[in-house]
Amino acid sequence: MAKIKGTVLIDNERCKGCNLCVIACPTDVLELYAREVNDKGYHYVFLKIPEECIGCANCGVVCPDGCIAVYKIKAE
Repeated sequence: MAKIKGTVLIDNERCKGCNLCVIACPTDVLELYAREVNDKGYHYVFLKIPEECIGCANCGVVCPDGCIAVYKIKAE
């Protein structure tokens, strides 16, 4: 059986940096940029360890602004 790998796409300009996705992630692969901000002045989230994402979609479910899309792919 093939292993499933996940990936997260984040709309940086819509992200308000609420940190809910970071807290909801069971594998701790998301983090807020400490120094970078978007056009609205918010620190936004990024995928800090892409190879560890399992595609559980917890982050996308808890995002109040719908900034996160989660995809699952078969790992080779």
